[in-house]
Amino acid sequence: MSMASMNRSRSGRMASRHRREKTADILCFALLVVLGLAVMFPIYWIFRSSLMSNAELYAYPPAFLPPQWRFSNYADTLQSFEYMKFLGNTMTILLPAVLGAVVTATMGGYAFARLRFRGKKFLFTLCVGSMLLPSMVTLIPLFIAWSKLGLVNTYWPLILPHFCGGGAFNIFLIRQFVKTVPRELDEAATIDGCGYFRILIFIIVPAIKAAMIVVGLLKFIELWNDLLQQVTYITRRERYTLALGLNIFRGSFNDDWSSIMCATCLSFIPGIVFYLIGQKYFVEGIVMTGMKN
Repeated sequence: MSMASMNRSRSGRMASRHRREKTADILCFALLVVLGLAVMFPIYWIFRSSLMSNAELYAYPPAFLPPQWRFSNYADTLQSFEYMKFLGNTMTILLPAVLGAVVTATMGGYAFARLRFRGKKFLFTLCVGSMLLPSMVTLIPLFIAWSKLGLVNTYWPLILPHFCGGGAFNIFLIRQFVKTVPRELDEAATIDGCGYFRILIFIIVPAIKAAMIVVGLLKFIELWNDLLQQVTYITRRERYTLALGLNIFRGSFNDDWSSIMCATCLSFIPGIVFYLIGQKYFVEGIVMTGMKN
């Protein structure tokens, strides 16, 4: 076989492989688009329903687009749904709880990844094993404890527990990221006279910023949707969060689906905005968890 025919054969194989790869990329992209639309469709349907009257919502067949875009529904809903008050109460819980979880999870993960102390492996195994414990098992004992302290109907039971790392998974996540930071940086800082705390602040924290943002996002989402704990500890209306307020509003307006959809849209908008701000670090943190440099 001549050199020219060999080159043509090789070029043909490369072109065929390129076409197959291009076809596979197109199919994967199309599949992702379909899955993305399937995930986003319920959110669109809630938004679409919030802009319609109740008569239009009960019409059959259902309209994909609102016959008339009734943005005035939101103004009417805000007259009976105390959105700003509920949002302020929610942020009163979320901001200190998320900050406490991020700080203490960083300190705990750093200790398990870098420090040497007696019983470290046992404590870490116990910490990770606690993820297998259902939250319902500890709900009643914790409620009794907070009741004896006189802290029911306050926000403290919803804030203080997150100052213990915010959960075993957060500590584990930070630990895995800290282990990706080369120890040579710690040794160089130690030679320069840095202690453990300064190494954590000036070397570890800048290197694991993505993981810390992931912890904050996960904790934010968890607390935003945590209706069970809020129902357990909060019974006064003036202290209601968005989750509690939306639940009560839905019960009071069980036939007014237009207002319920408006209140639902208002309730999940802050969470979506918060996630969109940090989604880059969220994806980076999840992908790189446990990877070594």
